[in-house]
Amino acid sequence: MTLARRQFLSLAAGAAALSGAPRFAQAQEWPSKNIRAIVPFSAGSATDIIPRTVFNQLSIDLGQPIVVENRTGAGGTLGAAVVARAEPDGYTLLVISSAHTIIPSVYPNAGYDAVQDFAGVIPLGNLPNVLVVAPAAGFKTVKDLVAAAKGKSETKNGAITYASAGAGTATHFSAERLRLAAGFEGSHIPFRGGPEAMTEVMTGRVDFYFAPMALVLPLIKDGKLQALAVSSPQRASALPDVPDHA
Repeated sequence: MTLARRQFLSLAAGAAALSGAPRFAQAQEWPSKNIRAIVPFSAGSATDIIPRTVFNQLSIDLGQPIVVENRTGAGGTLGAAVVARAEPDGYTLLVISSAHTIIPSVYPNAGYDAVQDFAGVIPLGNLPNVLVVAPAAGFKTVKDLVAAAKGKSETKNGAITYASAGAGTATHFSAERLRLAAGFEGSHIPFRGGPEAMTEVMTGRVDFYFAPMALVLPLIKDGKLQALAVSSPQRASALPDVPDHA
């Protein structure tokens, strides 16, 4: 997850304020008004929770409010397009996920250049995705899930379903990686953000979801979701009993 801004000098000054370093002399008057931060996924998603925590402190340090706006849809491209068209004056930020790096391949007509129209500022976090299912589904391992998915593929009961926070997001491609590696058919159901996807899995209306850990960890601890694997190369310290590399 990364913070991007339209004007590098002003952003560098903001990053310097975060670290306690002196500001650039040229940017001493920044910021003189509210800063707008666009989150291209829904409120309550991991891409929303983490930056809000950072911005709360940053707004205090800068002496100006940072107003967060959720502009959801099309795998994050709608929100990114808002920032790409904004005045490049350092007052519009974009919080992006790893999905931003593959936007040109998934959305060739997004209306902006994912590289040229933005200036990266600072990474905000790096979270693994967790493969979760509803406890009532009865899956205890990835092997159980794959067996059920293959069983559905071989009958007329329909394909197993998997949620994502939007086509082209890491939550989507983590599921596709599992599906292709295990060799089963599946039906992708994209949502505007993680909370919506998570709710559908909890209720059993969707079979599984590769959710950002920050979003689902409390629900796993409370027994409302069953974790089967994490997408990171090693086991996550927060879920030491859950296998890695789904």
